[in-house]
Amino acid sequence: MNEAAFAPARQLAGAWPRDVGRTGAANEAAGRLPISGAPEARHAANVAAAAFPRWSSTSPAERRDLLESAADILLSRSEELVRLIGEETGGTRDWAELNCRLGASILREAGALTTQVSGEVIPAERPGMMAMAVRQPCGVVLSMSPWNAPVVLSTRALATPLSCGNTVVFKASELCPRTHALIGEIFDEAGFPEGVVSVLHNAGDGATELVEALIAHPAVRRVNFTGSTRAGRIIAELCARHLKKSLLELGGKAPLIVLDDADVEEAVKAAAYGAFFHQGQICMSTERLIVHETVADAFTEMLRAKASGLAVGKPGHGGGLGPMINEGAASRVKGLIDDALNKGARLVAGGGQRGAWLAATVLDRVTPEMRIYHEESFGPVASIIRYADMDEAISIANDTEYGLAAAVFGRDVARALEVARRLETGICHINGPTIHDEPQMPFGGMKSSGYGRFGGRAGIEEFTELRWITIQSGRQDYPL
Repeated sequence: MNEAAFAPARQLAGAWPRDVGRTGAANEAAGRLPISGAPEARHAANVAAAAFPRWSSTSPAERRDLLESAADILLSRSEELVRLIGEETGGTRDWAELNCRLGASILREAGALTTQVSGEVIPAERPGMMAMAVRQPCGVVLSMSPWNAPVVLSTRALATPLSCGNTVVFKASELCPRTHALIGEIFDEAGFPEGVVSVLHNAGDGATELVEALIAHPAVRRVNFTGSTRAGRIIAELCARHLKKSLLELGGKAPLIVLDDADVEEAVKAAAYGAFFHQGQICMSTERLIVHETVADAFTEMLRAKASGLAVGKPGHGGGLGPMINEGAASRVKGLIDDALNKGARLVAGGGQRGAWLAATVLDRVTPEMRIYHEESFGPVASIIRYADMDEAISIANDTEYGLAAAVFGRDVARALEVARRLETGICHINGPTIHDEPQMPFGGMKSSGYGRFGGRAGIEEFTELRWITIQSGRQDYPL
């Protein structure tokens, strides 16, 4: 009999340990953790289902205190997380520390949401009847997050479901297993009851079996996933087959539009941050710079200087550019760069690759014939596309299957707002970078960037059931 069948669900895993996770800078095993398969997944869902009645009936204050405690512990263990993020994903210290700060804020915001799970009284036609719309926790939630923002996205996947009174089975990423295991330890140390938070690890070839078993489990009532559009489509199909509601935050191809009256210096600063921070491996990363032809030359020269001056940072240390998640990812992006150059793009800066490191790259004169115009690069590459009028800029920005984040730069805020309203994205920032997140904001995309929203009250709607309950009094007349 598999001894894992009797393992506690806080860090549930299988009986057969294997090497999991690799560093972003070198192909070295990041550590050894026990691997879970379908039997362990079903056991985790059973344990979470058993814990749900008690957890869902805890007071808002108790859930809030536990989430606050988890936030405090996360910050106290930031140095461990910084080290692990550097070792497993190649993230620099700046990126890792941002993950810790925002992760703690997400937990605190979720704590504040515990008293916001509310309803309303709705006027009823029948005399003597009070009708209520009531939000209640839905049950077991399957949460999945990727490696690229390992603390931010894992805490986001866990925090709001827990604050609403659900129990959670969390599938860790095989590319940052020790980081995600530590997140599980933090919830354990904070005092969450047995079975409320479970963490499962899989090898790279075992994710499908694990996820299919969990989605099919009758106790799992919600699924949230952050990751690639390709994987999101598979998860959406599985959820539809089992009539499970899903929240999907997927790929992006974020445009930054520079209007003819923009503060070009500020636009360049935002573009460089959006395109190159964490090597462009953020769902909101700026991939397309749509620049008015009257300011395009000045913008391009300033961005060239900015990109050329970016230093290379070591994983877990300093700032600058670190390595991409692995050499294969860097080679894939280099292929997009070479394709664009072969089809007429101009190399403004960068373009070089050394193993997992890819230089901050700026391409000018990018056109629809080039793969990088349409494909998500998920790397440190900024593509400049020039335009003549506002309608053309909006058409270029919307000429993509993705629709997550966008930005518009212009001194005439009313005109910039008009542009923002016409963009097909879930998020748009005026005179700010495409990369921006706050835990109380409704975060999510349109089109192939997914559906549903994390954050604030929007998150409550995703992780609760809305029920109609009535109280009736007096004698009733019926037609039978």
